[in-house]
Amino acid sequence: MNLHEFIQLALAEDVGDGDHTSLSTIPADAQKRARLLVKETGILAGVEVAKAVFAEVDPTFEVDILLHDGASISPGDVVLTVSGNARNILTAERLVLNCMQRMSGIATHTRELVNLLEGTRAKLLDTRKTTPNFRICEKMATKIGGAVNHRFGLYDMILIKDNHVDYAGSIEAAITKAVTYLSETGRKLRIEVETRNRAEVEEVLRVGQVDVILLDNFAPDGIRDMVRLINGRFVTEASGGIDETNLRAYAETGVDYISSGALTHQIKSLDLSLKAY
Repeated sequence: MNLHEFIQLALAEDVGDGDHTSLSTIPADAQKRARLLVKETGILAGVEVAKAVFAEVDPTFEVDILLHDGASISPGDVVLTVSGNARNILTAERLVLNCMQRMSGIATHTRELVNLLEGTRAKLLDTRKTTPNFRICEKMATKIGGAVNHRFGLYDMILIKDNHVDYAGSIEAAITKAVTYLSETGRKLRIEVETRNRAEVEEVLRVGQVDVILLDNFAPDGIRDMVRLINGRFVTEASGGIDETNLRAYAETGVDYISSGALTHQIKSLDLSLKAY
């Protein structure tokens, strides 16, 4: 799903057969303006989405962007102004706010975690633990916050996790099948494999043919030991139970990437509002 398709579906969900409140109370030719106000401190995200929503609802809107994605914001800041048909402003209002509030909450939390990595080699990755049909916006928000986008979906990487290993019979069997599949289908996808203990890491090192070794649910000391064992032969990623309380300890192990589902779930949206003036 691209951004245009997302906006069309979201508007269809919200508007249905018409915004009957606006249709019944606002003259069809009324021209008004509104401004998007910040009510909480954080990192701004979703401005580009807002522009796309306004353009989809009414291409004749005049939108003046005052603050851009990634900006630090505080209560009282004005992000943008929009002027045009009053009914259409009200149609766009909630979708703009829903997207920007959640995206800004994600970007704010992501930036806080990224700052904890300063001085280490580790980079922060997002995950597929996203809201169905809203992933495009949530992935945009983590990137604005300073994280690196991991795979977008099931189609753009082979990520062999514990259930795949268990169903395939072993790590070696899963890797071999994946390599064969790519050869037979002519696809060029990176292969990442999840490991749960030292024996599985050693099995991956023996088999090879992958790009990334995912070290899942290891303590920081265990990650450090596995990074030394891998010794640069493969890119390394740590995951599992990592949040702001222990992120720095994991980053200091020398691991290349740290993935965190906390970037996109259990996030508090940032308070924004669209007000007439």
